[in-house]
Amino acid sequence: MRVLAFLLVFLPALLLQVLADAPAKYFVTFETCSDPLNGCNTVAGKFVVEVNRDWSPHGADRFYELVTTGFFKGTRVFRVVKDFVAQWGISGDPATALKWQNMDIEDDSVRSDVSNKKGYLTFATAGPDTRTTQVFVNLKDNAFLDAQNFTPIGKVVKGWETVENFYDRAGGSPDQSLIQSQGLSLIHISEPTRLLSISYAVFCLKKKKKTTSMYTSAPE
Repeated sequence: MRVLAFLLVFLPALLLQVLADAPAKYFVTFETCSDPLNGCNTVAGKFVVEVNRDWSPHGADRFYELVTTGFFKGTRVFRVVKDFVAQWGISGDPATALKWQNMDIEDDSVRSDVSNKKGYLTFATAGPDTRTTQVFVNLKDNAFLDAQNFTPIGKVVKGWETVENFYDRAGGSPDQSLIQSQGLSLIHISEPTRLLSISYAVFCLKKKKKTTSMYTSAPE
């Protein structure tokens, strides 16, 4: 009975710990669609992100959690600022958005050898220790963000043309609180001509090879 009680108490905690830790390096393939108002049935493009856990351990773990739980499925690229950033990560379902809203993670230390360069993926923040689900891709070198504790977790290694084609005429300052509370219905009404959205994310890992290290290249 004591053994059973021990398992009931500690097994969930151990399982959560296993699920929380991301691999040292992994790849995520995002597929975009050009008809978000009609169920995203038309593929517009793909891009691949390589994530390096040693760049930002807490950030990489959270991104891993979001991808493996399917959080990004159906989310929209809701903010594109030309020659600055493209941002996504608010759930289209208000209940899901509310669930994650206050699930903050700790900041990671800024590394001098990793900067917010063009193509690098970083979590958005609202101040110290406030990263949750929103991420952005730098559309140009934004080194000034390093001093503001924006720590990249990875970089786009394939499909940059897809990122460059994100619809950018909706403006760079959407009302995020309304998106969180009203979900995709608000985006559909306010931005009916949006061209691209993230329809799903696929978690991909390269298998270990005898003569090479793990995760040496992005998936095809």
